[in-house]
Amino acid sequence: MKNSHISPVNKLTYGIGSIAYGVKSNGFDYWFLIFYSQAMGVDAYLVGLALMISLVIDSLSDPLIGYFSDNTHTRWGRRHPYMYAAAIPVSLSYFFIWNPPASLSGNELFGYILCLAILVRTLITIYEIPNSAMVAEMTEDYDERTSILSYRFFFGWSGGTLMGACTSYYLLVPTSEYSHGTFNVAGYGQMGLVAALIIFTAIMTSAIGTHNLIPKLKPAPSKRKLTIRQIYREIFETLRNRSFVALFAAALFGAIGTGTAAGLSLYLNSFFWGFSTAQYSLISLSVVISAIIGLVISPIVSRKLGKKRAAIITGLLAFTILPMTIILRLLGLMPENGDPLLFPIILSVTIIDVGLIISYQTITTSMIADLVEQSEVNTGRRSEGVFFATMTFVKKFVQGFGVVMASTILTIAQFPKGVSIENVPSEAIFQLGALYVPTVVTVWMIMIWCISYYEVDRDQHTANLNTLGRGAKN
Repeated sequence: MKNSHISPVNKLTYGIGSIAYGVKSNGFDYWFLIFYSQAMGVDAYLVGLALMISLVIDSLSDPLIGYFSDNTHTRWGRRHPYMYAAAIPVSLSYFFIWNPPASLSGNELFGYILCLAILVRTLITIYEIPNSAMVAEMTEDYDERTSILSYRFFFGWSGGTLMGACTSYYLLVPTSEYSHGTFNVAGYGQMGLVAALIIFTAIMTSAIGTHNLIPKLKPAPSKRKLTIRQIYREIFETLRNRSFVALFAAALFGAIGTGTAAGLSLYLNSFFWGFSTAQYSLISLSVVISAIIGLVISPIVSRKLGKKRAAIITGLLAFTILPMTIILRLLGLMPENGDPLLFPIILSVTIIDVGLIISYQTITTSMIADLVEQSEVNTGRRSEGVFFATMTFVKKFVQGFGVVMASTILTIAQFPKGVSIENVPSEAIFQLGALYVPTVVTVWMIMIWCISYYEVDRDQHTANLNTLGRGAKN
């Protein structure tokens, strides 16, 4: 295979492209609700409704975008036209979502929020799915795919984290008009401008930096007349694959577990461990170190252990190490809150834990890429876009279930609302930890169990390439 090994420049520029999605996600996940509800005066339930509607519409469009990407005929191949086409529109849309018109205020902004949220999510998907699917075309080498994706996950995680830190420390700052940076409307506008420029730069860097690979990428199938019925029939035929179902189910449970953990993260760090805002910020910034760990160890463990075994082992470690510290606290075996040893311990454990999570995500994404050749053997079609789009779809579609589980845990624990840390009953804090651990660990262990049904190992991948007549060049 001529393109077995990809140059460091191509890996780097391909990986930089994931910064765009990381920056977008950081804004939507952390700032969108508080900006429109607190700074702009929109009822919180309307902001949440706009986010939910936009997420559902976006998730339902994912498989179609993946399918059309797989079947696009241009002189620039199947993927790059979408990447170039999305760069300016998504950047402008992201700018305007943080710079709403002065003529609208309060709940009058709902229509604006809804339209812009749908537009931003759809446009970033038009870029993200073809870009992520391209890894399966860049090389068919079993180990090289993991190496390429390690760059992608490094930049995706660290890019979003650094954008969030920049926003917190330099943009959303108190002014003479606003005593708290959360209400600094101009700061959000500046964030929108900086983020839009970063998104545009990241997309164009990835598109231009991988443009030289276009002649080596797989061509689209022969042109044919397509009907909606045929499109969906081919999508479902492609996805009727045992190994894909295993990854699909794992992604479903993984998204629920991650959503639950994210929803309770601030509660655990603030109430359970008693950390200050500054300490919590350091934990957030430590993700950059975790991303470096993921970048380094992902290709190594994948090559040494094989992807399935590496995913299971890193997953078991990643999703039990941090919960173990909570168990130790419940048993009275951790330093008390305020003890100078507590924060360094939790920070160190978190860095390792998140590094393993990034490694797990890198490896399982590489496993998706290996399904492309197996599907090609079974259906005669290459469907990179469909596979990657469907995995994106499931993560988006079940994202809200994790939040529901998090709120359920708080309800059962009888966790009080609007109470300062020192006034929260110790029983509620204990119940928070006691309910959190079995909930998330159970969901994550089901995820690992699903991974065990994945069948495409190194030998099977080689066999698929041989069947397709491409194994001899490997």
